[in-house]
Amino acid sequence: MKRIWKRYGDAVWTCVSILVGNALLALAVAAFILPHGIITGGVTGIGILLNRFLPVDVAVFVLILNLMALVLGYVVLGKKFVLTTVGSSLLYPVLLGLIQQIPGIDAVTENTLLAALFSGGLVGIALGLVLRVGASTGGVDVVNLVLHKWLHVPVSVFVYLTDFLILGGQALFSNPEQILYGIVLLVLETLVLNRVMLLGQSQIQILAISSRYEEIRRRLLTELSAGVTMLLIETGYTGERQEGVLCVIPPRKLYDAKELIHSIDPEAFLTITQIKEVRGQGFTLDRRAVGGSKEN
Repeated sequence: MKRIWKRYGDAVWTCVSILVGNALLALAVAAFILPHGIITGGVTGIGILLNRFLPVDVAVFVLILNLMALVLGYVVLGKKFVLTTVGSSLLYPVLLGLIQQIPGIDAVTENTLLAALFSGGLVGIALGLVLRVGASTGGVDVVNLVLHKWLHVPVSVFVYLTDFLILGGQALFSNPEQILYGIVLLVLETLVLNRVMLLGQSQIQILAISSRYEEIRRRLLTELSAGVTMLLIETGYTGERQEGVLCVIPPRKLYDAKELIHSIDPEAFLTITQIKEVRGQGFTLDRRAVGGSKEN
């Protein structure tokens, strides 16, 4: 029963993340990118470029391009891939069209730098939410994967190539300031995207080397409820064999862990490292107590 509820919970979280991510992406484009003519990548960038030649709304171009990409993805990459991308491919242009109809949405700010900062942050959050649940934004991403399958060149090469072509095409019709603001948007988008992708997963790893390792192990387990692993080590200078205490804790417990270790052995040797993600028992799985029973 617990697995069934977890499966339903994961499905709901996936749907919510895709919905919120696409809504934020549409908001960023409608409120900040389009009104200020800031260059951007993806199908939105292609839509902005085509809009300069044909009097068709950007949202309509995005929908057409995404549908074409879905057909291409279905033919080349298969049905399973299309099912993971169809949500964003259809949802984003629909939300973009709806948000553009909100009165005053294109007059949120007259400051282009502020628009670039907000749009970069919103796009980064939006893409991070979608990618965290294993979904795709569709559009140009599909084209990049198709080219990778056909030509056997790393996907990253096509990502850079398509972004360069899309941004370069818009740059031909933009002034230098709009190009610079576009660069600000892309840099901030990348930084925020990376942070969102790792949000809530970053942990702190402490390695404590001390002759009083047994007391350190016991108190970390009992007082901080920290997961602990014992390592057999040999000190480099004296060649003495002993055990090291390795534990992974949330950042908020770092101060308490250091104080605890140093209260036991002020001369304990510590290394403290930030790690990107932790998975397994005690973190993403239930911790098991001695004897195999699960701890609540």
